[in-house]
Amino acid sequence: MARPREFDEASALTSARDQFWATGFAGTSMDAIASATGLGKGSLYGAFGGKRELFRRVFDDYCAAAVGSAAERLDGGDDGALERLTGYLLEHATSSAEPGHRACLLAKGTAELAEHDDVVAARSREAFDGLRSAFAAELERCRRHGDLSPDTDVEQVAGLLVTVHRGIEALGEAGTDAATLRGVAQSALDLLPRPAPRRRRSAAPRD
Repeated sequence: MARPREFDEASALTSARDQFWATGFAGTSMDAIASATGLGKGSLYGAFGGKRELFRRVFDDYCAAAVGSAAERLDGGDDGALERLTGYLLEHATSSAEPGHRACLLAKGTAELAEHDDVVAARSREAFDGLRSAFAAELERCRRHGDLSPDTDVEQVAGLLVTVHRGIEALGEAGTDAATLRGVAQSALDLLPRPAPRRRRSAAPRD
């Protein structure tokens, strides 16, 4: 009969995630994770497997949380959808330029491991698909409300917004200032296909 674990698994995973986040997969040793979590390496191996298995676990949890957060922020009724979308992108631009802002673990893990780890690559694609779906759902609400052209391809535009969203993250990590990043976000929003303005009916001529 297996002995129950005598540690808080969620706390251990959070500490391991933060260690990977700070030093990357290659730069993180099991000794460093043991120190960060306060657990012996034997306990870590027994509970989570080796370093790669542990990274995959925290990466999966991070991706789920990131997509869930975006979907929740963008969820709501048709009325106000465009304002929500605008606020979300502009706030993301601002936060990406804040001092001490940490690059997204999804981006860091993808850049470091996706080429050599099929599990990480597949989870990355799944996360990006989830983000695109969240944007597409909000764009569809915008279209239903009349804020976008009726013939808008929401899936295609959602892909564009994911690219802008992730690009803003990368530029923020490189030190780009908030005004520039907000300008990028606003430019993308300005390019959304808007409905044609309604033509005003001219008054009938008087006899």
